[in-house]
Amino acid sequence: MLPDTYSQEKKEEIERRHQILLDAWQTRKETQDLEMVEKAFYFAAEAHKNQRRRSGEPYIYHPIAVATIAAQDIGLGRTSIICALLHDVVEDTEYTIENITDMFGEKVARVVNGLTKLNQSDDMESVQAENFKRTISSLSYDIRVVLIKLADRLHNMRTLDSMPPHKQLKIASETVYLYAPLAYRLGLHSIKIELEDLALKYTDPTLYNTISARMDGVREQRNHELKEFAQPIEEKLKKYGIPAEIKIIERSINSVCQRIRKKELPFEDLYGNFLVRIVVDCPLEMEKMECWRIYAVLTSIYRPNTAMLKDYISIPKINGYESLHSVVMGQNGNWVDVQIRSKRMEELAEKGFAAYWKYKTDEQTESGFDEWLKKAQDLIGNSGNNAIEFVDNFKLDLFAKEIFVFTPQGKMISMPRGATVLDFAYYIHSEIGDHCIAANVNSKLAQLNQPLRTGDQVEVITSEAQHPQEKWFEYVITAFAKSKLKNGIKEYRKVFREEGEALFNEIMKKIGEEPSKSNRTKIMEVEGITSSVDFTYFVATGKINEQSIRSILKPQSGNNSFLSAITFGIWGNNGKTKQEKPTLKSSGEFDFQVATCCNPIPGDDVIAFNFPGEPLHIHRSNCPKAIELSSRYGGNIVKAKWQPKSEIAFLAALKFTALDQVGLLNKMTDLLSNEMKLNLHSLQMESKQELVEATISIYVHSTQELNALIGKLNKINGVQKVIRISND
Repeated sequence: MLPDTYSQEKKEEIERRHQILLDAWQTRKETQDLEMVEKAFYFAAEAHKNQRRRSGEPYIYHPIAVATIAAQDIGLGRTSIICALLHDVVEDTEYTIENITDMFGEKVARVVNGLTKLNQSDDMESVQAENFKRTISSLSYDIRVVLIKLADRLHNMRTLDSMPPHKQLKIASETVYLYAPLAYRLGLHSIKIELEDLALKYTDPTLYNTISARMDGVREQRNHELKEFAQPIEEKLKKYGIPAEIKIIERSINSVCQRIRKKELPFEDLYGNFLVRIVVDCPLEMEKMECWRIYAVLTSIYRPNTAMLKDYISIPKINGYESLHSVVMGQNGNWVDVQIRSKRMEELAEKGFAAYWKYKTDEQTESGFDEWLKKAQDLIGNSGNNAIEFVDNFKLDLFAKEIFVFTPQGKMISMPRGATVLDFAYYIHSEIGDHCIAANVNSKLAQLNQPLRTGDQVEVITSEAQHPQEKWFEYVITAFAKSKLKNGIKEYRKVFREEGEALFNEIMKKIGEEPSKSNRTKIMEVEGITSSVDFTYFVATGKINEQSIRSILKPQSGNNSFLSAITFGIWGNNGKTKQEKPTLKSSGEFDFQVATCCNPIPGDDVIAFNFPGEPLHIHRSNCPKAIELSSRYGGNIVKAKWQPKSEIAFLAALKFTALDQVGLLNKMTDLLSNEMKLNLHSLQMESKQELVEATISIYVHSTQELNALIGKLNKINGVQKVIRISND
């Protein structure tokens, strides 16, 4: 029974939501399973009976919603549903993990413990990063923690309206930076795109609302066009007895925004915002053949763009995604995106990990998903204590777009884009990495730092005389290779321990000093050495010698000590001087610094970060760097709103394309200088056949002034398009 603290109306609503959860449960529902879920439901309702969400709703609505997402959208079963119902009990109520263990067993308690967030702590560099690391670390023992966490994040994003604006930005930025890529890697496509759309709604509400309205405006027309496009395909599929269903799919708002930025085209010129998907129902062993049969039917009706054909059936994405992607010319002269896949591939694309294990057989070889999971577990095992470094490494190694390279034996290996020959060598084996001197890439000699590309076949060349070196850290990008390199350097330097100790004792005797622990510590501090292994290695190899030891333990007065201090000061800053950061004064209250990565100007939606001893950092709210900072330092976000002053101008950049014609430059400069009275910062123009591409940087006072300039540039005869760009 539900506690009496809930009104009768609320009891009925809670029971209704409970029934929705049970209806969404797609796996087996035996009597014992139902009883355990019922027990967890009523226990959670009791535990949260006095709690309300910020919206004023009973808190129990949230765990029921999370459990429903886990059951319906991810396809999880009894244990996961129980854990989702209980996921906030330990964090938000008086109940403990021991209570959960006693009532529901160790397996449930372990998952719930993995879902329990850390308490806020002033000495943590980033609680957000610590909590993300804690969640990801569960991949080493139970992936259900991560899956339920994604369900929890999705419901929090769906109900973000009730949060204050700075919290909305923090949570939305963290979501798009960390959790949406994680959902993608686990194959949860529908969750991934919803997380991205909801994040965009708060990081760039103007753009979100604009694209949403435009999609509403063309939906009916595009659906009509694509139904006409699909009709002859449907008829021919029936003729050949191919049991396939044709769907019209609408791209997500975030995906449309990304396509607009990538292609630099207005919304009206992007016809791929709606696409056709053909799903065939056939046995597993017939899938590849049937998909290519459908492609043959498609291209017998419409002319394909063969350069745009992508075969993710022969080589699935690392998250297990399989499909044929084709682009063909439709009846009305527009390109149409077509996806071809089986029902199994469709379910795998939507529900990812859970669907993968549903279809996995004992005979099946390891997939890209198995490989990704192993990489994640290796990264977790080799991670240090710094949570932010862990998050950076995790994003680089496991969220980056991948390339596919081959060993000499033909084994395909996926690596992050930008991975080098040395990254590849360490991936094969740490011994091969430690002794790598070069590689044959497609039968051509390549250096250690050469980036690899998809399709490269790599044969590593090694030598016993080679050893790992510190400069190699500049040659690798993956955290995995950096970890192996660090271990390799340490093991190599251990060989010099006895030689270094003997030489150190000899030097100390020569200068009349004891080889004591205090003297050794003093030398290590000055030289910036933290490891005894490094110390003996540097002594043995002469980096630390009699002269340097004498200057530290028996410093001379005068110029020598001054030079030593200067040298140490430079070393402490890696030989680089810190550049001055320009600041502007705002209404006498704060110093602030305008970010050069996105060049915000008055009128933009902005976000500010407050770091001790620094001026406020002002970014556009949709700036990738701002999203990264928000995901790391959510507690440093402060409310910010422009209070523009007419005497302060801000730098903005525009890119435009125009027909190459006499007098174009004069028209532009006349508009900027004489008509709009704007100062030009820089201008770059390049002629390409009959077109001119130009990038101009100007000083403006507001977005209104910038938009007016864009409008007038567009009216110049021959100008094709004008867009605002960021500094990057």
